[in-house]
Amino acid sequence: MLSANKHALRLARHARKSCCTPKRAASTAVPQETDIVIVGGGPAGLALASALSSQPIIRNTLKVSLVEASDLDQVRGWTPPPGTFSNRVSSITNASQAFLGEIGAWAHVEDGRTCPMEEIQVWDGLSDARVTFSMHDAFSSHLPGMESQPQMARLTENLNLQRGLLRHLDGTSAVELIDKVKVQSIQREEREGGGWPLVHLSDGRVLRARLLVGADGFNSPVRAYAGIQSYGWAYDTTAVVATMFHNPRTSFQAPNTTAYQRFLPTGPIAFLPLSPTASSLVWSTKPHLAKALLSSEPGVLASMINAAFRLPEVSLRYLHKLILDSANTGSPLSTQQLLEEISWRERSHSIDSRSAYSLAADTTGVPPEDADALPPLVTSIQPSSAASFPLRFNHADEYIGDGAGARTVLVGDAAHTIHPLAGQGLNMGLGDVEALFHCIQKAVHAGGDIGSRTALLPYARERYFENHKTMSACDKLHKLYSFTAEPIVWARSVGVEVLNELDSVKAALMLNAGSQSFRRGPSRTQLGVNVAADAVESLARSMSGVRTLTEGVGNMVGAGVQRVLKGLSDSQRP
Repeated sequence: MLSANKHALRLARHARKSCCTPKRAASTAVPQETDIVIVGGGPAGLALASALSSQPIIRNTLKVSLVEASDLDQVRGWTPPPGTFSNRVSSITNASQAFLGEIGAWAHVEDGRTCPMEEIQVWDGLSDARVTFSMHDAFSSHLPGMESQPQMARLTENLNLQRGLLRHLDGTSAVELIDKVKVQSIQREEREGGGWPLVHLSDGRVLRARLLVGADGFNSPVRAYAGIQSYGWAYDTTAVVATMFHNPRTSFQAPNTTAYQRFLPTGPIAFLPLSPTASSLVWSTKPHLAKALLSSEPGVLASMINAAFRLPEVSLRYLHKLILDSANTGSPLSTQQLLEEISWRERSHSIDSRSAYSLAADTTGVPPEDADALPPLVTSIQPSSAASFPLRFNHADEYIGDGAGARTVLVGDAAHTIHPLAGQGLNMGLGDVEALFHCIQKAVHAGGDIGSRTALLPYARERYFENHKTMSACDKLHKLYSFTAEPIVWARSVGVEVLNELDSVKAALMLNAGSQSFRRGPSRTQLGVNVAADAVESLARSMSGVRTLTEGVGNMVGAGVQRVLKGLSDSQRP
């Protein structure tokens, strides 16, 4: 009897492991006919459901269901205390915002919890070579008709966007929202001519899907069912996120609508505005350092953020070692000890205490001359907002299933995972959603089969290369700025400084980055190429000229730069 029980347990485990294999469903439940099943209630899944519900012809002809394992009521009822913010923030480009506005969803996003981003300042942590992207300087001068759109993007919490999408969906009965229910298995219906996916839910229901959409994140069950492989790697980097508080800008300064990013050898640190007195942190750094920072006093984290934007890299390296050594000995560094060390290092670097580069600078009166070149000094960290998550690169081999995995399509993180240094992950997902929405809409208008490969192929053709280009550019930037060799630092710095002088080129880069809402063609599906992608191409062209110059000065330097550039390109080959 005991042996029989063990055998039964092994069979049960095997059944669970093979939940996504294409075989006959064991459930006796009668399948519920559904035209589109969306798995995943994150921003991408909710945006697709909102887009489909916005079109009368789709509402009247298709039955759409969205399945989400978590409780969506928690998102609907999300009401943070006044003056506080969630630590997961995204930059919504004007192109993405325009799409959300067209489908009627953006009107439900709480505007008071969004902040315009009118300028981005990015600089090298070793050479201080800087490039500034400004809507006021670039678009007003070079693109007629763009003066009415001074923002490059809109920053908002992910939860604010999700809540707005849910509010939009709650106003219609076109989409069935199935939450607090897990996908137990996905199996292929056995039928002559090719069956449809059968989605088995934890509440006993079975959904028979004409089209199955995977918006279910990196560990996508839909991707597993479709048999779509992916390639990628984990970065030796962890992202530290937090909500930071600071004093408001003075009346002598521009409002807090500028984003700052400094590229350090350990990873970039970004300062994203949320309100006059609050901003969001995204600091990509080494895992052991991230752990030490999060285990320190909140004052230590706040002081290290201020130092990371101001001190020379050699002093930051020492501070990192100091924090790590203190954490390893079980005697964490106090805020006062850290501030004393930072003060000594400012003096050793001859940093004027009245300069914006000093942590002792007065931020309440007339600001220093260089105040706008740096983010406000962080005064405190919002309690319980500091957190971390690992970073990785991952891209599915294809976006639509075929053969045994037919009638499936991937969007958002189920299709791609990107380094956050350019803030384009969510915009890439919204670009996927917009392109897929138009493919479905076109198929419905033509009376076609929305789940057929013919109907879905334009989506894959439009999005795959654009996403890969953006992902490749961000990966190359991450690797390029991790080098500390002088020839490489010099070459990339010259490229950045040349780019900063070319206002017309910067305007074109912002145009391609989705910093405006105009989209060409009747389908309006092109969101544009990410600024990082085109910036890398411009940087590469500049560095090519630099390489020629260095070869005239010394073949050794030029050859070194060339080998690194070749290595970066080779690393992108799957």
